Amino acid sequence: MWVKNFWELDCWKEARILTNRIYGINFSRDFGLQDQIRRSSLSIMANIAEGFGRQSNLEFIRFLDIARASSAETQSHLFISYDLKYIDENKLNELISQCQKTAKIITGLIKKLREKK
Repeated sequence: MWVKNFWELDCWKEARILTNRIYGINFSRDFGLQDQIRRSSLSIMANIAEGFGRQSNLEFIRFLDIARASSAETQSHLFISYDLKYIDENKLNELISQCQKTAKIITGLIKKLREKK
């Protein structure tokens, strides 16, 4: 591994930024959506960390795939958040961009790990 700790990974850092921004959204009393979007964004961070902790490239790739899927899930929740007017269009675009940036870095890391097999 080229880093000693998962929190040094750019993808984890970007997922952390995303999660903190999502926790800043006021969902009124829509606890269901609030819980789902928070869980999906937390899942990105958690799966990167857990996969890193497995200390196996194959396992890490598997968990990175899950993290990338959680990014797509988070994006889906963001669209309904916009539709329900919990966030405006600017916030939607900002958060979708952060999701995509995170997923892109995850994809690059997956490719790098696959080359090392």
